[in-house]
Amino acid sequence: MSESEQPRLQHSLKQRHMTLISIGGVIGAGLFVGSGVVIGQTGPAAIVSFALAGLLAILVMRALGEMAVARPAVGAFYEYSRIALGPFAGFVTGWLYWYFWVIVVAVEAVAGAKIVHGWVPGAPLWVLALGLMLLLTVTNLISVRSYGEFEYWFASIKVAAIVVFIVLGLVFVLGLWPGEPFDLSHLSSDGGFAPKGAVAILAGVVPCVGFFTGAEIVTIAAAESREPARAVARATNSVIVRVLLFYVGSVFLVVAIQPWSDKGVQDAPYASALDAMGVPGAGDIMTVVILTAVLSALNSGIYTASRILFALTGHGDAPRGFTRLNRRGVPVPAILLATVVGYLSVVMAYVRPNDVFKFLIQSYGTVALFVYLLIAVSQLRMRRALERDDPDRLRLKMWGFPYLTYVTIAGMAGVIVAMAFLKDTRASFVLSLVTFAAVSAAYLLRRRYGPDPSTAAPAESRSGG
Repeated sequence: MSESEQPRLQHSLKQRHMTLISIGGVIGAGLFVGSGVVIGQTGPAAIVSFALAGLLAILVMRALGEMAVARPAVGAFYEYSRIALGPFAGFVTGWLYWYFWVIVVAVEAVAGAKIVHGWVPGAPLWVLALGLMLLLTVTNLISVRSYGEFEYWFASIKVAAIVVFIVLGLVFVLGLWPGEPFDLSHLSSDGGFAPKGAVAILAGVVPCVGFFTGAEIVTIAAAESREPARAVARATNSVIVRVLLFYVGSVFLVVAIQPWSDKGVQDAPYASALDAMGVPGAGDIMTVVILTAVLSALNSGIYTASRILFALTGHGDAPRGFTRLNRRGVPVPAILLATVVGYLSVVMAYVRPNDVFKFLIQSYGTVALFVYLLIAVSQLRMRRALERDDPDRLRLKMWGFPYLTYVTIAGMAGVIVAMAFLKDTRASFVLSLVTFAAVSAAYLLRRRYGPDPSTAAPAESRSGG
């Protein structure tokens, strides 16, 4: 079979898939559940924590969008880190990001199994987790379009749920709800707007930044879309509205509808708010929505990990066997490796729940933030190179360059450093450093014993129509 006849990644994702993938990447289980933890630690001022974290996420996405529109590539920021900062940065970025998502696959499989277990309590948790893993493994193995369709509907449910919540919440707080007056007193009662002080607001930014992880998936999926530059540009331009509406807006409504100190707010913020409004079946509704968010993350985790691994083979940073595609353009070995790690982790969650699985969860906590920091640094270097060598490629530009890029770098570095000093995140920070050190050591071995990267084909040359 000639090179032109070799299977290639397919450009099967349509604009509607890309739109919902970009939206779904922002709305995760962290919004529906994790936001309650931030509210409990911060009070109504959690709104400010989410706004600051959202600003960082917007800036990172804009920086990434500039590079992705200028140079669409399989693996996106893996390629950009390699181009801008060298082989070591590319290797570390790619493998850290792969590690992050394979652990997400395991974590979300366990989380989804626990939700389903509430409906079928007689079924063993490991069986339910295995079933969810198998379902979405098969989905990804069928075709990239199959992944796109599943993510389209998962994201549609999440978007519909949050939009309905925002509409109902606005009606309630504006006094248009039957029997309810206009009332924003919960924002300042019970200790005031910032009962835990300014330090708590800044500390709240740390977990909030993690909630936005996933927005960048659209730049990876763009390599398998029909109009990659257009898809990335649209996703980047609309991320501001999504962050302000879905996160800041909905969290504002949660703390405006009920007292922030209520235990229900901290355990299940959106279900608790719907209960306070008297919406029947609120708990069951949100359980379904949260399960959808979990399955969406599981689906995207398998997809993203496999495509990053596929891209890593392009410069010899991963074994060439993971380059193989089936006739539908699916990197089967790369998908299977991502899921095998997930299956093993699921097993460890039940065999040694206080040992291996706990380590895995804590060891990936800061990993995505390292990747975001490298994205911003890469954009700084690439922008200057593009302005010098090929300015026509700069169709989407980072705002206020280079000043906002420096703000982004400082902000992400600040969040990472803060994790080292906050009691709740210190262990995750230390173990993430262990992960970073292990990947760095792997690079040294790859450099000594691996193939010459100059003989490997760039990842984008293996993406076709």
